[in-house]
Amino acid sequence: MSKEQQSMSTPLLSVEGLAVDFNTTDGVVHAVEGVDLEISEGETVAIVGESGSGKSTTAMAIIGLLAGGGRIAAGSIRLDGREISKAPEHEMRAIRGRHIGLVPQDPMSNLNPVAKIGTQVAETLLAHGLANRQNVSAKVVEALEAAGLPDAAKRAKQYPHEFSGGMRQRALIAIGLACKPRLLIADEPTSALDVTVQQTILDQIGTMTRELGTAVLLITHDLGLAAERAERVIVMHRGKVVEQGAAKQILEDPQHPYTQSLVKAAPSVAIARLRPEAFTSPKEAPSAADTTPTDNIVEFENLTKVYPVRGRGDDFVAVNDVSLVIPRGETVAIVGESGSGKTTTARMLLKVIEPTSGLIRFEGKDISTLSRAETRDFRQRVQPIFQDPYSSLNPMFTIERLIAEPLEFYRRGSGSDRRKRVRQLLDDVALPQSMLRRYPSELSGGQRQRVAIARALALSPDLIVCDEPVSALDVLVQDQILRLLGDLQREYGLSYLFISHDLAVVRLISDYVCVMKDGSLVEAATSEEIFTNPRDAYTRRLLASIPGNELNIA
Repeated sequence: MSKEQQSMSTPLLSVEGLAVDFNTTDGVVHAVEGVDLEISEGETVAIVGESGSGKSTTAMAIIGLLAGGGRIAAGSIRLDGREISKAPEHEMRAIRGRHIGLVPQDPMSNLNPVAKIGTQVAETLLAHGLANRQNVSAKVVEALEAAGLPDAAKRAKQYPHEFSGGMRQRALIAIGLACKPRLLIADEPTSALDVTVQQTILDQIGTMTRELGTAVLLITHDLGLAAERAERVIVMHRGKVVEQGAAKQILEDPQHPYTQSLVKAAPSVAIARLRPEAFTSPKEAPSAADTTPTDNIVEFENLTKVYPVRGRGDDFVAVNDVSLVIPRGETVAIVGESGSGKTTTARMLLKVIEPTSGLIRFEGKDISTLSRAETRDFRQRVQPIFQDPYSSLNPMFTIERLIAEPLEFYRRGSGSDRRKRVRQLLDDVALPQSMLRRYPSELSGGQRQRVAIARALALSPDLIVCDEPVSALDVLVQDQILRLLGDLQREYGLSYLFISHDLAVVRLISDYVCVMKDGSLVEAATSEEIFTNPRDAYTRRLLASIPGNELNIA
């Protein structure tokens, strides 16, 4: 057999019977068991599954970057026919970057905050002998330009905190592909990015890998993204591969019950709201002009927020002349890219920041004129649920204390009354009573978000402001939380302001959708109208950017 024929028949990457164990204080955890997979030259393969399924552990085992306590317990990993599972660290250092590149999930924690971007790209090039001190600056600019960073020479001299999330991810792409590796591992490379930025980043990875002939192993929990970007999909569950095959076949005709549950739970813009009766009668867009104050729990009127910028003549307009209403008992979603003004709008409603001009009325009263007693009442009736359920929960408090905290602060009931209320709230969010003595670190992401919801419900609010409440969760947990929010709304007559950049999620949860861009409201209508007949070009672009949208995964 010729060398060329052998290359054609040998997969670029071959993993057989891979098992990964972690030594913990509770004993050995079998994180990955018996995984088999292959990737050919230039092929894109996606591994999908929820958190804890073993997908990222499999990827880190391949590149030799298992976290402390982790080890390959069994199996084989061959790169171009060469066994690397037992390679010493000095050999793996030569392989990483040069033969296997990596684009990790969180660009802020994976970039050195005190080193310039150019320096970090240069380190990779110099370490593998692909540049010298004389030409490294030019090579760095070339790598950053290839990753799609404009004005690369200037950007190379900046620090990570001076970059947006999308720009930081491009810097990681530049580092991952600077040495032109034969295999790129992209571990949730866009999960924290807006859909339009996500599409741009994935397009950039696709363009660069095609030009270089690089194979891609894409780790993701986003089925739409997997269907759109990969030729083949591997589904992992509890450390094992439960199904694999052509992407379209896996997603259109899943065979394994777990894959079926993933596909069923995946939010899709083709699926109407979780509460179908919301459309039993026609609704108009939420406009203050068409409704009376008694219909609405909240009204925004010409709301504006301006931040002065030091050293510059121009101020930054974060929110510009926004008017909308939240009908009582309904869900209004505000969508848009990062920097669109949606979170700033929510923070003004929560009275965390004050508007520069305009009014916010709660049940007909301007909240800027509330007395101290009225403000205290307002804060009990309007409660937030934030994006990250870990950072918003005090890690030193038990779950019981966390949920009881607002009851204690506002002196609701006796100690026994509060304990009874906490237990009722656990039941409401479908958590067992055994959780009471646990701490946030002992709970999963979905469980922590349920605790955050229970705490928000403790004071029996009328309005809950949900700021990206499911963006950090896997599709199965996301589906559970969205259904829980819908059930609670029906049971208690809650109103929601739902902030999100995920339009597929918004399609499931909202009655009305308001689209924001650069601080301004560009379109507002019923959810049905926005998703079936978007009028603004920006809204159409957002919808077109959703991974898997055209595949109609449902």
